[in-house]
Amino acid sequence: MTGFAETLWAEILIFFRPALFNIYFAAVSLAIGFVLAVAVAFARNGKNPIVSHLAAGYIYAFRGSPLFIQFFMFYSIMLALNAVWWRPLGISGVVMHPLFIGPLTLVMNTVAYTAEILYGALRTVPRGELEAARAHGMSPLQIFRTVTWPNMIRIAWPAYTNEVVFMFHATALVYLTLPVVGNQRDIMNTARFLFERDYNAILHFSVAGLYFLVISMLVFFVFGRIYERMMRHLSVNQDRPRLRFAPKYIR
Repeated sequence: MTGFAETLWAEILIFFRPALFNIYFAAVSLAIGFVLAVAVAFARNGKNPIVSHLAAGYIYAFRGSPLFIQFFMFYSIMLALNAVWWRPLGISGVVMHPLFIGPLTLVMNTVAYTAEILYGALRTVPRGELEAARAHGMSPLQIFRTVTWPNMIRIAWPAYTNEVVFMFHATALVYLTLPVVGNQRDIMNTARFLFERDYNAILHFSVAGLYFLVISMLVFFVFGRIYERMMRHLSVNQDRPRLRFAPKYIR
């Protein structure tokens, strides 16, 4: 058992640096994607039919195609543009790097899913609160800051939490579709590399799955605490909504 524990601990340490690449891909894409998704959601909900249809078309295109195909599509586009545009500017090394293309593709994908979540939440903001705010003479900016945004984000947060976890899991596709530069391997690429060396699939892929599980549970925990903070205005005698960590077998 001591030998197995040492082997397992050594394996966990090997995957620590690759896990940072997955966290980087997820953090960058989610931070940029959330800001853009808010704009797309409001554009879809806007009164301008052209802008609304363009936003809806963007959401439909990226939600209706596999992320795996989107990686190949963006990489092919980058290759084509690199031959005629970026190469003369001397920035092809940056633009064609997986650390750039990976987050770019993930951003375009998560914007579509997050915008759909926010759009649905925006449509369910209580109309009575909006009418009351207008009746009190609030400006559109005040209504957005005090009524629309707080209600929208509280409604969308549980679904957005799932999107954050799904996006972190999607980072496993980056180095499975894009070329590996040097030793920049993520969790799954490291597991495959180690498997090709000694064919110990159970050890390598189990530790890889353990990393995804632990980080996902950490995300659920942090976002659950944020959600409870959002719902702190509810009465102490009223059951506050909570994010569940375990499946509910009996309903």
